[in-house]
Amino acid sequence: MIIFPQAKINLGLHVLFKRPDGYHEVETCMHSIPLFDILEINLAEEFSFHQSGLVVDSEPNSNLCVKAYQLMKQQYDCPPVYMHLRKQIPMGAGLGGGSSDAAHVINGLNELFQLTISVEERENIAAQLGSDCPFFIEGTPKIAAGRGEILNDVTVDLSGYHLKLIYPAIHVGTAEAYTDVTFYEGEKRISQILTQNIKNWQAELTNSFENSIFQKHPLMLEIKENLLQEGAVYAAMSGSGSTLFGIYEDLPILSDLPESYQQFCLSL
Repeated sequence: MIIFPQAKINLGLHVLFKRPDGYHEVETCMHSIPLFDILEINLAEEFSFHQSGLVVDSEPNSNLCVKAYQLMKQQYDCPPVYMHLRKQIPMGAGLGGGSSDAAHVINGLNELFQLTISVEERENIAAQLGSDCPFFIEGTPKIAAGRGEILNDVTVDLSGYHLKLIYPAIHVGTAEAYTDVTFYEGEKRISQILTQNIKNWQAELTNSFENSIFQKHPLMLEIKENLLQEGAVYAAMSGSGSTLFGIYEDLPILSDLPESYQQFCLSL
């Protein structure tokens, strides 16, 4: 079977406080976008995993796809498979590519072996792999709370809009992102803000990571400002960075950027 794990953007991201367990309480809206990796899963005599496309700087056994298979084998005694992941979603970019790959391994094995595992149970398995993973089990717009694993449906209709993504090849580690994060102190929840006209989002739909990260990487602020200047009705950083995105009423054109950057123009 061949499946297409999709990327996501964050529409707002509020870091509320640091919890006693060391995690941070967050609130965000995750929204899938039409940017995909390619994942092939087939029956095999012994398990193997291969990866192509963008270079992943890690050992194959540490890949979330492998860990997802191991969890499924442990819990459901899945037979061996051959997996091939073609990586196309930029890594460490706030787009959730690795989390999506892992979730789609769970979904793929469930379908391939007709395991009939419920959505809730697949989300529970995915939560063991990472905070973003449960979202990708269904991939429909969700408000994520807790450390990101508590999901609730939300209605967000971006059909007819267009998206420009710019990944400036700046690595922002999770620890760095949380070091000087600004806790959200506003009264409005993200679900409330999203009910407003999209043209009002820019003033209120914020990402708590932006202030501190933009101070350390002013180029990222410049990219966001350029997206707004060229006509985006809303622009923000996705997740803890470093991808910047703009939502447009008309299809944007690619920007003149250094070769080290990655950019995409997509229709939602």
